[in-house]
Amino acid sequence: MARLDEHPTVRAHRSIEPTPPAPLTLEELRRICLDAGADDVGVVEIARPEIADQREEILRFFPATQSLISIVCRMNREPILSAARNVANLEFHTTSDHINHAARLIVAKLALRGIRAINPPSGFPMDMASFPGKLWVVSHKPVAVAAGLGQMGIHRNVIHPKFGNFILLGTILTDAHVDAGSSPIDYNPCLECKLCVAACPVGAISENGFNFSACYTHNYREFMGGFTDWVETIAGSRNPQDYRDKVTDGESASMWQSLAFGPNYKAAYCLSVCPAGEDVIGGFLKDRSRFIQETLKPLQQKRETIYVQRGSDAESHAAQRFPHKTIKHVGNVLRPTSIKGFLSGLVHVFQPGQAKDLDAVYHFQFTGLEPAMCTITIRHQHIELQDGHVGTPSIRVRADSASWIKFVRRERGLLRMLLSRKLILKGDPRLLAAFGKCFPG
Repeated sequence: MARLDEHPTVRAHRSIEPTPPAPLTLEELRRICLDAGADDVGVVEIARPEIADQREEILRFFPATQSLISIVCRMNREPILSAARNVANLEFHTTSDHINHAARLIVAKLALRGIRAINPPSGFPMDMASFPGKLWVVSHKPVAVAAGLGQMGIHRNVIHPKFGNFILLGTILTDAHVDAGSSPIDYNPCLECKLCVAACPVGAISENGFNFSACYTHNYREFMGGFTDWVETIAGSRNPQDYRDKVTDGESASMWQSLAFGPNYKAAYCLSVCPAGEDVIGGFLKDRSRFIQETLKPLQQKRETIYVQRGSDAESHAAQRFPHKTIKHVGNVLRPTSIKGFLSGLVHVFQPGQAKDLDAVYHFQFTGLEPAMCTITIRHQHIELQDGHVGTPSIRVRADSASWIKFVRRERGLLRMLLSRKLILKGDPRLLAAFGKCFPG
């Protein structure tokens, strides 16, 4: 058998001195991206402080990364405004496919110039093996902000200065050095008009910040956690009639549709009603009353099912603001699998409304497979986490880590843990009950 280094192609290749690719100019890169189908482009160097919290993971995924190319593709606005969510979801999915196609084409064009590049998905598919932890390679929103493609609105969506929030985002990682980076825009297009607050059926946007679990439970009902909850409903049903008592034929058909054609968002109304951006703001400024009647009111008045966890802020909000909508209780869709996941997820599932009268400091000590110590302070309807034990505790909680995760997932009862000494409390037990109310499910 001939040795590899004697192969004629290998010998010919070794005789050629490699030529590094010429540096890209920002203008040239913009032309490549716009020709591929992007509507706007920005560049962020890997060393930029705005993406410092992502840098290590990005470099682990693609060690050659020198620059991040952020691209925007705008959606057609009228479909997103429609109260018929099937029309809006078609636009979401079609634009998502378009931005992934554009990113792939950009990577191919750069490869022809000897430039290495890779395009993580704009949305799904993601790394489901990491669920319920972080599933994505790159957080597109902070990259887009750093690249000058907009600023975050109070609804936690990027608002482009021209296109508004009617956009989807993509990011391309490349080993190319670009002669100039992009800078964030020096103002926020968000008008703080609060129409997104008024539109959200589960109250996910409020003065207390963004209620992640409320949005995730309802809007993403047919994604990930909502899907596993549906599967458990099937598994827990005694017979077909018992299942039909829990899940309507329409809901079953909707799950089939999501499996066959892509998951559907149940709301995303915050995007629909946002008047920010040069292309959108004209109608709002000309006649605000008409704008509200045509965009906000149809969504508020729509009769639909709202998915909430029992005892959550979303349940209270929907019952008070939208009595004509049907409230349906569903299971916990954000169950941690580790102490690290439990602690990092607390801020996302915290319910400020349920913590209205709580003022307490919790010292947690976890033992066993995942030893950890932390301080959790709940005060003035806000939560703060600190490493180690800080200050004077209102209650001390010592728990075996594996048993605690089973308790949080409702796979093990509190009494059993106390009797087996897997959980030891020092302080008023009612404080632990009050703690649990802040995290429904």
